Amino acid sequence: MGAFSPEPACLSSTGPWLAIVGIGEDGRAGLSPAAARALDGAGLVVGGRRHLALAGPLAAETLSWPSPIHAAYPAILARRGQPTCVLATGDPFHYGVGAELARLVPPAEIACYPLPSAFSLAASRLGWPLAECACLTVHGRAPERVIPHLQPGARLLVLSWDGTTPGRLAALLTERGFPESRLTVLEAMGGPRERRREGRAAGFAETAIDPLNTLAIEVVAGPEARVIPLSPGLADSWFESDGQLTKAEIRAITLAALRPRAGQLLWDVGAGSGSVSIEWCLRHPANRAMAIEAREERAERIGRNARALGVPDLAVVRGRAPEALADLPPPDAAFIGGGVSDPALVAAVWAALPGGGRLVCNAVTLESEPVLIEAHRRHGGALRRIAVARAEPVGRMYGWRPAMPVTQWAVTKP
Repeated sequence: MGAFSPEPACLSSTGPWLAIVGIGEDGRAGLSPAAARALDGAGLVVGGRRHLALAGPLAAETLSWPSPIHAAYPAILARRGQPTCVLATGDPFHYGVGAELARLVPPAEIACYPLPSAFSLAASRLGWPLAECACLTVHGRAPERVIPHLQPGARLLVLSWDGTTPGRLAALLTERGFPESRLTVLEAMGGPRERRREGRAAGFAETAIDPLNTLAIEVVAGPEARVIPLSPGLADSWFESDGQLTKAEIRAITLAALRPRAGQLLWDVGAGSGSVSIEWCLRHPANRAMAIEAREERAERIGRNARALGVPDLAVVRGRAPEALADLPPPDAAFIGGGVSDPALVAAVWAALPGGGRLVCNAVTLESEPVLIEAHRRHGGALRRIAVARAEPVGRMYGWRPAMPVTQWAVTKP
């Protein structure tokens, strides 16, 4: 959220003083009696301008969220023990400010009064089972985040950034081969301005859409749709590359050796085209990766590949390892695909891994193999040779074209 870094929340020594109140487009009329009492009893009310207007009239001091929003956190924390109210849209803990505040204030000091989230309202308007929908947000986030969720027959509920979001997502769907997908724009739900509009992705032409809107997408895949498979080993053609690419079969084996778990951070050292770090992020929405690449044109290419494959938050670190690793957060797992011939690089990555961290190194050159053999001798793990051959034309027939064999060392740090 930014640079503000307060002391971690400790066990509470006081009762609830911070009320987080969800408010809808119907304003005060939609608040429960308890929520209304918390709002009226506060000495300071914090919220967006729209929230403050919906909650009015207010006798208390008010503070409209600044930009960046975390600039208001010190003023809120300075009132510890005094009745304070923060207004949020609907459910404050579903892509709302509640989760951020709960990192700063002990839960025992918070009283939350949620209303139905935009997802709940949208599902009720459409008759969709909420548990079977993918609930996403592109509010302040790249629209490409929806790409991994574009599975045939899927139903997506997407919180928009503004009134242009539905059109941008319609264009993205059309470009990726989903032109018949059905879009429903639900504007200002729960209030007098509520409106619903529908259309196909191809030719979507709705304008003057309320900035407060949620987009529902029924995904229909065309014959040329680019559907991200759920298994590792994406086709090599899906990556823009100058040839520095871990090939699909080796990549699938490498991902299996890395053993990704939800929420973990990967270092992809010598990332080339970024294929391993991209597929790591695709394994789970909470996974993070840092692609370390020395060559500027390759670093830019990694960013393009990440956006095209639906993981735009992949961090690209420009620099030569091991020097570029110095100030990075420690990884849960690391992959070295370039520079394995340097024992100092392998040693630096090994030193950065915490206990239980996973390291996988791939080597294709004779100079690299002795480094992995020595590392295996010192640290254990598994050492294996991987050979792949693909059928290719030989005149009017086909024959096996072997790829360069890969030596792989995989190990878990004690």
